[in-house]
Amino acid sequence: MDIFQFLTDTTGGKCLFTMLVSMVPIIELRGGLPFGVALGLPYYLAFPAAVLGNLIPAPFIIVYIRRIFELMRRYMPRLNGLVDKLEKKAHLKGQKVQKYQYLGLWIFVAIPLPGTGAWTGSLAAAFLGMRLRKALPAVVMGVLTAGCIMLALTHVGINLFSGTM
Repeated sequence: MDIFQFLTDTTGGKCLFTMLVSMVPIIELRGGLPFGVALGLPYYLAFPAAVLGNLIPAPFIIVYIRRIFELMRRYMPRLNGLVDKLEKKAHLKGQKVQKYQYLGLWIFVAIPLPGTGAWTGSLAAAFLGMRLRKALPAVVMGVLTAGCIMLALTHVGINLFSGTM
C-alpha cells in the first residue's frame, strides 16, 4: 500500500490527512474540516482531527516566530521581503486583537474567514508579547469555536447539495 492509498483508504490515514491539511496556513481548520468530511470521515472524527491539526503549530508560532524571523533576516537576507510582509500582517491583525487582549484573540481566531485563524492569531499574539500560557487557551477556544461554526456550515452545505434539506 502506498502513502496516498493509506491517506485516502483507511480511517487512520484520513484522520492524518485531515490533520495535515488543517496544519497548512490559510487553509487551516476552515478547509481541513470539510476536506475530512469529503474524504468520508464521520463528523465525530473529522472535527477532532481538524482541530488538533490546526492547533499543533500554534504554541511553536507563539514562542519561536520572532526568533525564527530574526534568524531568517540574518542568514537568508533574500527572504527579508517575506519576513517584512508577515510582520506587517501580524502587526495589522494585532491592532484588532490588542484592545480586548485575550478575548479579542479568541474572537479573532474564532471567525472562520481568510486572514483569521490559529496561524495569524498566534502570530499576532507573538508580536503583541502575549505569554504562551495565556495566549494558547484563547487560541484553543477560538479554534474550537471556529470548528463548531465550520461543522455546522459543512453539515448545511452537504445537505443543501445532496438535496436532503
